[in-house]
Amino acid sequence: MSDQEKLTHFDSDGNAIMVDISTKSVTSRTAVAAGEITMNRQAFEMVRSGSMAKGDVLGVARLAGIMAAKKVDELIPLTHPLLIDSVTVDFSFDPERCAVIIEASVTISGRTGVEMEALTAVSLAALTIYDMCKAVDKGMEIGAIRLLSKTGGKSGAFRRE
Repeated sequence: MSDQEKLTHFDSDGNAIMVDISTKSVTSRTAVAAGEITMNRQAFEMVRSGSMAKGDVLGVARLAGIMAAKKVDELIPLTHPLLIDSVTVDFSFDPERCAVIIEASVTISGRTGVEMEALTAVSLAALTIYDMCKAVDKGMEIGAIRLLSKTGGKSGAFRRE
């Protein structure tokens, strides 16, 4: 098994550990993740037009995503607290599928990557949209949450095909 194939969050006895990043170099690192939430036509049009009764759905979802990225170490065991340089959460619309597409980008100068922060930002933005729209459509579906790209660190760059 190569070093890259080893699970880094376990010691030689199989115990869960926090990875020691003290000897890693500080590098510029980025991660971009995406996901989507599909809904019925009525909810989709209300989100797109900003007419949902609870207010600015995408504005609140953007804030939720940013806040979530900053709190990953409190949510996911064994992740490191990070001084994040930047988080963006953006939305686009797929009218044919009544889907709101969510994309989050996180940057840092640090010793560990920010993939979990970008994925968490997307996830919480989607959950916030669900929460704010559930009175109109309880059948919404959240999905396709995935890492699109990452840069920096020992493992180098990754870009989803």
